[in-house]
Amino acid sequence: MAVKLTTIAFDADDTLWQNEQFFRLTQDRFAELLADHAERDHLEQRLIAAERRNVGRYGFGIKGFVLSMIETAIEVTEQKVPASVIAELIAAGQDMLVHPIELLPDVEEVVGRLAADYRILLITKGDLLDQERKLAQSGLGELFDGVEIVSDKSAPVYGEIFARRGVAPEDAMMVGNSLKSDVIPAIEAGAFGVHVPHDLTWAFEHAEPPTTHPRFHEIARLGVLPKIIESLG
Repeated sequence: MAVKLTTIAFDADDTLWQNEQFFRLTQDRFAELLADHAERDHLEQRLIAAERRNVGRYGFGIKGFVLSMIETAIEVTEQKVPASVIAELIAAGQDMLVHPIELLPDVEEVVGRLAADYRILLITKGDLLDQERKLAQSGLGELFDGVEIVSDKSAPVYGEIFARRGVAPEDAMMVGNSLKSDVIPAIEAGAFGVHVPHDLTWAFEHAEPPTTHPRFHEIARLGVLPKIIESLG
């Protein structure tokens, strides 16, 4: 049976523009600063553990990442971390907050093309000010009919967004790089979920793909999305 899609929703970070690579570069610097206190692999494990503990306190985004790095630095040095190291970590976070936006391939063409025929939403999580900054710098803002910046993504969150915007979930599609945040909960809410893998994905976002679900699709790059949509119709 043909599907009548009315709404296409996109994730932002690592779906429309680069994001994780800047976290990785900062994490490399973090490992260098603490190389005398802990091995890199151990540091990464401690940092991931801190981020998992803190996501409920600080939410997702750069600020929580920096606070988790500082907490980890204090722990692995047994509270002896130099103030200069803390200062460098804060400075690294500030640099991330002003880093220019780098759109991923096909983004402007695909979103612009689909905006002519569908309601286009941006559904992203993270720090409000940072996400607003990135959207403004992306040049894509006028293409979206609505922008939702949420603290986390789950099936109830997607359901609430669709209901508030008068969208039937079965007529909606969510497109993103994270199976855990973008694809699986959107499918659970009744929408289609399209996975666009990114070379770099935060460990926190790992999940197994629901390959047997009829509303799940995976594409190698965003440029293929219009063909997927056409095939549904």
